[in-house]
Amino acid sequence: MKADASNEQRFIADVDAFEFIALDIGRILLSMEDWLAKLSADLQSSRLRCDGLKEHGALARQAEAINAVVQKSVLAWTQQWATLEPAQALAETFDDKVLLLAFGKFNAGKSSLCNLLADRFAAHGKTVEYFYLDAGRIVETAERFREGVTETTARLQGVRLGGKLVFVDTPGLHSATPENAALTQRFTDSADGVLWLTSSTSPGQVQELDELGRELHRNKPLLPVVTRSDVYEEDEIDGEIVKCLRNKTAENRAEQELDVRTRAQEKLLSMGVATELLKPPVSVSSYLAREQGQTQAAMTDAGFERLYAALMTIAEATLAYKRRKQAEVFLHHLEENVMSALCRDVYSLLAELRASSDAAVAALEEQQAQIANAVWRSVVPTLPQLLDAHSQTRDVAAILDGLSKSVFESFSREAHARLADYDIRQDTPPPRISLNDDADFEDTFAGLDYQRLHAALAKAIRQHILRLCHNTAEQCRASIGNLMDQAVQLHDVLLTHETDLIDLKVRLRSEFN
Repeated sequence: MKADASNEQRFIADVDAFEFIALDIGRILLSMEDWLAKLSADLQSSRLRCDGLKEHGALARQAEAINAVVQKSVLAWTQQWATLEPAQALAETFDDKVLLLAFGKFNAGKSSLCNLLADRFAAHGKTVEYFYLDAGRIVETAERFREGVTETTARLQGVRLGGKLVFVDTPGLHSATPENAALTQRFTDSADGVLWLTSSTSPGQVQELDELGRELHRNKPLLPVVTRSDVYEEDEIDGEIVKCLRNKTAENRAEQELDVRTRAQEKLLSMGVATELLKPPVSVSSYLAREQGQTQAAMTDAGFERLYAALMTIAEATLAYKRRKQAEVFLHHLEENVMSALCRDVYSLLAELRASSDAAVAALEEQQAQIANAVWRSVVPTLPQLLDAHSQTRDVAAILDGLSKSVFESFSREAHARLADYDIRQDTPPPRISLNDDADFEDTFAGLDYQRLHAALAKAIRQHILRLCHNTAEQCRASIGNLMDQAVQLHDVLLTHETDLIDLKVRLRSEFN
């Protein structure tokens, strides 16, 4: 290569020199498959059980909602992986080529840029072959990409540049047609690198930056390109004032590139994505490069010498990504479709369950007191009548049995009404009221001293009621505690697998970079 060669010549020569070295990534793929199998098994064994809780109760319904989300997620993984098959098939078709994806919202100038790059490769004697995808099948075509100010790309289309580079042009991410946006998103994984195109008329919009962050989080080589970097200026031609389209000045371009980069970095920081993954943006005008004859000067003035230099800086990272792409695609699936989706849904539901459980435990104290007071008010007024009924027979056992039955019936009603969310275990036979030894029924009945007897029985009733309420509340607390222990276990399972997946990602990118 001559010392005075242009960046365009250097880039095309670099493309010709691309080497596709196969790496043995079988072990890391097996580790990922083992991770997924263990996650599935651990989730199954961590299914929340609601022992001691009624199915219709609030806590049981929340727990079952968590189980349903987990089960639905596990079932969805296979289907979600299947949706990536067309992208994987496309990647395998171009296994001996670098696949770059033109990525951005519609009207970002993707088709114009791809067509111009195709023209430049052709000008250097390289083969240029256009194609599009129809139901996942590659169809060769002689048609260039359609260009326009409205959405023109209704399908995934591509162009082979020379023998080792392919550009894929996609329908806009924020397309007016949902099917187009979905198509773009689905095929993003097929690329070895991404050119993120954003129009100079409204560069770096928030929606675009959301998608940019997603790609950078995947650690995929990505170059931001500000397109339509031109401006209308008034000029005098033959005595008349006319508007002429001209390249933006270097100062204007630098200012806009800095603005895009600054806002992109701020967005990435808010998303927890490393800002060093963001490459410096480059501004170009495909229209003026073409209108001015694609001369060396025109290409330089339109920003393409800088674009070629930027493309050369990401070439090595692009080739490295391609070598580990099969594992990266599976990793993206595990991170985004499996772990992130699962944690996003389940963590929030577990937090809600924790709050509800804390509230339920706090409410038990008041419910316990309410039940005790209600039973007391129900039973104690019957005590004088019961004493009178047994004053002649002096049947102590009958009195205690009668009181025990009344207390149990009243307690059962109140507990059922106020603790309806709990499956309460009742002792069989019901517990019997016991009287302290200092209460002498013989003396009491003989002297007709009902006041001391009434007080002793009332005290015994109160103690009996409080004991029943305490034991039942403890049952309820134990049921809540058991559920929360399981919830903590499920949370720990997710956290452990999150950590293990991060370790696999670090291992992949350190061993195969």
